[in-house]
Amino acid sequence: MEAKAHLKYARISPRKVSIVCDLIRGKDVGTARAILENTPKAASELLVKLLNSAIANAENNFGMDPDELYVSETFATPGPVLKRGMPRAKGRMYRINKRTSHITVVVAEKA
Repeated sequence: MEAKAHLKYARISPRKVSIVCDLIRGKDVGTARAILENTPKAASELLVKLLNSAIANAENNFGMDPDELYVSETFATPGPVLKRGMPRAKGRMYRINKRTSHITVVVAEKA
């Protein structure tokens, strides 16, 4: 049995989020939370909230024991790109891509 939590349209690049996702994949939830709280990345703040949500979903919706949970999957996929412009020389415009992410955290009980 697994429980999931999704965060959609987060205004952070999926490349930046996947670095932090790799740190907690496969760890038990206590260790994963400790790693995220001590990691100085912008994505770690989002992932702490998402991990807490996944744990709460597992406990309340599926009756799982929160002490027996581990992070079975975590990944970030690209969302829509907000296209912005920066004025440049001779009246030109350079495109600035503001990337968004869809982040998923899945927790499961240890077998």
